[in-house]
Amino acid sequence: MSRTNNFVFWGLYIVAWLIFVGLSIEAGGVIVNFFFSIYNPGFVQNLYQKLDLTDMYRDSKMAFFGVYSFILILSILKALLFYLVIRLMHKMDLSKPFSSFVSKQILQISYHTLSIGFLSYIARQLVRNLRHHGFVPDNMDQFWADSQAFILMGAVIYILAIIFKKGVELQNENDLTV
Repeated sequence: MSRTNNFVFWGLYIVAWLIFVGLSIEAGGVIVNFFFSIYNPGFVQNLYQKLDLTDMYRDSKMAFFGVYSFILILSILKALLFYLVIRLMHKMDLSKPFSSFVSKQILQISYHTLSIGFLSYIARQLVRNLRHHGFVPDNMDQFWADSQAFILMGAVIYILAIIFKKGVELQNENDLTV
């Protein structure tokens, strides 16, 4: 592997770590915000993203818990996705990248990415429906605005995972014949 490719790989590894830390902080902030929304709603204005859904909590607890469940699950899944990317990059041997571990990790990454995309799409449709009934404020779209991008990215990663799986099979077959 050339020196430039190695440098780019480690640069991307550092970027993946930074994104993971940022998404973990966001997930932690949303979790703290959720508990303060229930137990001390007056303090929510001082918290992360000022996600104040106390009116929704008063009007419909079912809508509140449904929307917050989507927010929590999506933020945790995004952090978990980048944890899987970091784990893949950390354990991958660049001199022999076609291994069963890499194949399984890429497949898991595709499943997580597709899950994020589909859950984001479902959440966006739910919030759109709840908005017609006056439950949801307008600042909620930031949590699921990128649902189509995640679905497309998940599909592409899934295709790459299938190609990697076939590459592992061919490499194992080649190793047996030599």
